[in-house]
Amino acid sequence: MPTYSYACSACGHRFESIQSIHHDALTTCPVCGGALRRVISAAGVTFKGSGFYRTDSRATAPAGAPSAAKAKTEAKPATSAAADPA
Repeated sequence: MPTYSYACSACGHRFESIQSIHHDALTTCPVCGGALRRVISAAGVTFKGSGFYRTDSRATAPAGAPSAAKAKTEAKPATSAAADPA
């Protein structure tokens, strides 16, 4: 179950509560009885595998893809009549 953070608007009391996502948000402070507001915090995210960093995708071409350097250096056969000495 998710943990939600709350802060009281009246006294400033802060606390966390473990609640189901189906339950209604808490509305009264357990200390002073004032109005509560839910505090939004950053979610923890973990990226696993390759492709998440700038250097991962720029080092080499994917397997099976022709490299740009090889495609530029391959000789192409002459197709014009002026290039053919015969």
